[in-house]
Amino acid sequence: MIVADPEHIAQYTARGWWGTRTLDDHFREGVARHPDREAVADAPNRAALTDGAPRRLTWAALADEVARFAAVLRAQGLRRDDVLVVQLANGVEQYAVYLAALRLGVVVSPVPVQYREFELRHVLAVATPAAVVTSARVLRHAAAAMWCALADECRAAGARAPVVLAFGGGDGALPTGAVSLDVTLAAHRGPGVTEQAEGLTANDVATLCWTSGTEAAPKGVPRSHNEWLIVAPSIIEAAELQPGARLLNPFPLVNMAGWSTCIAAWLRLGGTVVQHHPFDLPVFLRQLREERIDYTVAPPAILNQMLREPALLEGIDFQRLSRIGSGSAPLSEWMVCGFAERGVQIVNYFGSNEGAALTGSPRDIADPALRARYFARAGVEQPFSTISTAAKIRTRLVDPDSGEEIGEPGRAGELRVAGPTLFAGYWRAPDLTAKAFDEQGYYKSGDLFEIAGERQQFYRFVGRCKDIVVRGGMKISAEEVEAQLLGHPAVADAAVVASPDPTLGERVCACIVARAGHHPTLADLMEYLREERRLAVYKLPETLLLLDALPRNPVGKVLKRELRELAACRAPSSSR
Repeated sequence: MIVADPEHIAQYTARGWWGTRTLDDHFREGVARHPDREAVADAPNRAALTDGAPRRLTWAALADEVARFAAVLRAQGLRRDDVLVVQLANGVEQYAVYLAALRLGVVVSPVPVQYREFELRHVLAVATPAAVVTSARVLRHAAAAMWCALADECRAAGARAPVVLAFGGGDGALPTGAVSLDVTLAAHRGPGVTEQAEGLTANDVATLCWTSGTEAAPKGVPRSHNEWLIVAPSIIEAAELQPGARLLNPFPLVNMAGWSTCIAAWLRLGGTVVQHHPFDLPVFLRQLREERIDYTVAPPAILNQMLREPALLEGIDFQRLSRIGSGSAPLSEWMVCGFAERGVQIVNYFGSNEGAALTGSPRDIADPALRARYFARAGVEQPFSTISTAAKIRTRLVDPDSGEEIGEPGRAGELRVAGPTLFAGYWRAPDLTAKAFDEQGYYKSGDLFEIAGERQQFYRFVGRCKDIVVRGGMKISAEEVEAQLLGHPAVADAAVVASPDPTLGERVCACIVARAGHHPTLADLMEYLREERRLAVYKLPETLLLLDALPRNPVGKVLKRELRELAACRAPSSSR
């Protein structure tokens, strides 16, 4: 299935930016080159996350699992262009599932393990998947049972019901209706699938990831093999990674942050991915010490904590781990400079599932103090970045109110991006796609930047146009949570804003006007959203402001700036 514009395909192929090799081509080439190299390893605390003991697979062993799993998927009736939803904790089996589906030309649609019935009903309605791969248990959540119930709902409504395929459970403990992958894979005795689907191209859709913004439901973001492979240099060059690099992955392997590094760049490097998630600092530090890690990423607050407590850094080989990526929130100049004094350069990233990306790398911004605040100004005539991807995109800043293009420093405008890293449009959502791109074909990022630097060589992030909360790197639609809060019988009016948090960057703050005679508590609202509306846990409000009325302007629009100021007063303070 190809959704990219034919003119873009011709243009980017002619320039050598897009090629003919798929992700599976790169994988099979890696297996041939270094079959005995370790490919992927589980976290040592895997048993706390899901069923099964921790495993390690070489590239050859992973290739065997991929071939067998592809045969199992094909036996379950999956064919090219079918959608396979995957909800798994980070683990080695993700690689077998993803790569097997890609070999068959099946579109991989990974969803966060935090998603519950509310989000997943929307995913089912939009993606109409042929099958779902999950596990009996993710932490304390019975994931397979939830998916079987959702499949029953589809059948009752006359809609397509996905086949539920599940790892774990043991001794027949999986719910009725789930196919045991452990049993099926163990029983498979025939040859695996070693060749990719006939006619599959690098321009076919490889993945359907999900993103939240201002709209009240997740949006499907299709990306082709080429659209993934072209972002790999942004990671490899910015972090100066060498072939065979060992990568520690603390991000859920469901979107741009995880896939660009631990699928696309991993394939290009022929390296090793050591899995991690959800974030557990003692386990993370243990892996840094024991796993010979060359590169990892971590939230700014975690890096701040590590630097404030030097004992946490003892035993980590910083001659090897000389680059760490970070982003999703402003970086502390003190932190970036502090790590530089230890010989570790922090790479500052900005990006989105849709493909907009900026980088502050030591190759472009040698001064760590500047790198904490700025990104190299990519996508303009003057080559301010040495990252190869930067010369292939185009960027501009636009006043979100007037539509005027901004060319002078110090004036905020929405970052807009075009080029071969960008997606073609939202899945089966032409209206959302039309709103996402401007009249010149640039993707409207919803993020405000300004031009900075003596040579106007930098972009500086200054805020957001979109009404979202970014909690630990996960984007949460304020509108989505507001719509659910308004269904609570004690709520007369509701608004959601970001409350600053020293660890996660931001948390969800619910600003509530109660109905007469009612006194809702934070616990009441959380229980309602979690148990009745089945909202993902990470979207639940963690701060409550009870107000007599929401502040509004003369035309009735909620003044969220005032609410954010109130929320900030209630937020925990962050010390250096």
